Amino acid sequence: MTAGKMVYDQHCLTCHLASGKGAPPMNPPLVKTSYVLGEKAALIGIAVNGMANVPVDGQEYRNIMPGFPFLSDEEVANVLTFVRNSFGNSASQITAPDVAKARSSK
Repeated sequence: MTAGKMVYDQHCLTCHLASGKGAPPMNPPLVKTSYVLGEKAALIGIAVNGMANVPVDGQEYRNIMPGFPFLSDEEVANVLTFVRNSFGNSASQITAPDVAKARSSK
């Protein structure tokens, strides 16, 4: 969790805020949303490839999220595990092998 928070603070905090609540209608929240708590591969794809103009739980957000393909599999796994278990969320861990598998299947 500590390593994930470090990645979050460096790459995610500006848009999603310390609370994980984002800044509607610009940046989506990370708090108990279906894309954070849902399928691991989809969330990994968002972190690695970014996201644009995709509704999050029925709400539209204007900002384009950049991808972070330069992060290692371990860094992606750490930050996503942090997000999935912070801000009131509770979901399974994402591992570096999960990230590697998702990257190779795109």
